[in-house]
Amino acid sequence: LCSAAELANATVSASWESHIYLQCSFNPLDSFREVVPLKKAWQQIKPLWVTPPGRLLFLQYVVQTLEDDLQHSLRSHLQKSIAKKVLSCDLCFNNVKEVVKWLVAAVTGVGFSQPPEQLQEARAEHSSSAPRLASTDQAQTRMLSIAVEVDRSPTCSSRKIADDIFLFILNIPLRSQREALLTTMESQLLRCRLLELLFDHSCDVPTTSSMSLDKILYFLSHSSVLPQFQDETATWQRWDEMLQYLSLLLMSYQSVKLEHLRSSLSDRMDLIVQKAKPRLQDSDDISHLDVQLKMSNFISRMQEALGQPLPPQIQEKLYMLQELGANTAHKPQDTPYQKHEEFKWLKKTQRFPV
Repeated sequence: LCSAAELANATVSASWESHIYLQCSFNPLDSFREVVPLKKAWQQIKPLWVTPPGRLLFLQYVVQTLEDDLQHSLRSHLQKSIAKKVLSCDLCFNNVKEVVKWLVAAVTGVGFSQPPEQLQEARAEHSSSAPRLASTDQAQTRMLSIAVEVDRSPTCSSRKIADDIFLFILNIPLRSQREALLTTMESQLLRCRLLELLFDHSCDVPTTSSMSLDKILYFLSHSSVLPQFQDETATWQRWDEMLQYLSLLLMSYQSVKLEHLRSSLSDRMDLIVQKAKPRLQDSDDISHLDVQLKMSNFISRMQEALGQPLPPQIQEKLYMLQELGANTAHKPQDTPYQKHEEFKWLKKTQRFPV
């Protein structure tokens, strides 16, 4: 393995014959120090980014190398790229699952081999090193974003990864940690799928429909605060967290539609060049008025649970959610005047001050 001085410059590269190289040079095209089989190499580099020193620098260098190679391989050699060899959900999903574990450990500050009596101490140390860990989180979520993209179907890959993360997020103890995991998630498609799983889990009667605006409106009517998240915080804070995730879901789903994120990388490039319009489902064709009515019913349900007046934090998030819902609704015929009138109606029907 690389020495401590060389650790920041260590990286991973794959040969055309499905071998992997461990390099200790500034230029990925320089001569290699060691050549080992793919699976063995992954086992050798694992200790470098799960333990200090140099973890962050090593992670950043690896991610940058993966990104550069992916860009170079986009059109003709994606199947032979480094990322495909080490982060493919089709070929080596166990590697992706390990990245998920490292990310959860970084967010919570709890390693997977620590005995219970050390957990509180680990969390305390985690809170004192938040900036460094935030950079680590970003590098690991970037690796997951690459894992979503390297196979032919980003939708299938995002589902696999989200299913694995979901098992962990239900047991993350603090809201700040759950939000850190979700907000640092670079792949909008992956975040959208993970939030979809959370809200499916929170519904008494889950819906089997595919992700769409209609499904988000279903969550508005049927979701409740997750039992796992009902810790010692006040009731309004639990609703506040749910509002935060609903807004995140709307924003992520908008990105999924508008940026063609369900399409493969090569197909997406063609769609962007052609300036193709987003491919909408029938369940995305929801009128602006229908969205407003669902929002009003949701506000009534929240007021019944929390009473009057609603806390300022809740009011602010509700207003943001209404704006996002209004922007997401399908309104091909709208004129600027109609938008202005709808906005006035929206403010008039709000049951709290703004």
